[in-house]
Amino acid sequence: MADRLASRSPLAETVLSDNLSIRIVEEPFLAGVDLWVDPNGPGGAAAAAELGTDLPGPGRVAEGTNTTAIWLGPEEWLVIGADVDSVELEHRLGSAVREHGGAATDVSAQRTSLRLSGRRARDVLAKGCSIDLHTRAFPAGSTVQTMLAMAGMILIACDDTGTDYRILVRSSFARYLAAWLIDASEEYTDLD
Repeated sequence: MADRLASRSPLAETVLSDNLSIRIVEEPFLAGVDLWVDPNGPGGAAAAAELGTDLPGPGRVAEGTNTTAIWLGPEEWLVIGADVDSVELEHRLGSAVREHGGAATDVSAQRTSLRLSGRRARDVLAKGCSIDLHTRAFPAGSTVQTMLAMAGMILIACDDTGTDYRILVRSSFARYLAAWLIDASEEYTDLD
């Protein structure tokens, strides 16, 4: 396994790409902004207008205009986006919520995004995660902050079939988690 990881980019640019059972891909850089605001007040409405979607409730994500808002707590969201300038996103959200007691902080360098997909993706996650990932309990648009193989992560269900997940992990744990996912996927590489 060490040779397989060493021959790729630090986070396994595309791992097991010829395998239909499991695919692990490091997603391109995502802008990330932590947003704090009262969702029921005028700041929540201002943030929603800026994002192009209402702020999601507990355990949910919402797709906005070029961004995804991820619920982290009662008055906290992580807003991510590809092809979005993080400084500009922080400025726009901060300007929208500041006068209402809210705040926005650029945290783009804090996390790396991995995409785990394939018909055995849920089986791989189940090896190191105690969350019920059945699609009835964790359908598309669901999110949870949990542990995977002793690494803190934000997990997002991207479809209703249990075959596509986004994993947001602290950058300092990304290499470890990529190696763990490769190892956990090994038993499924010959199932195609």
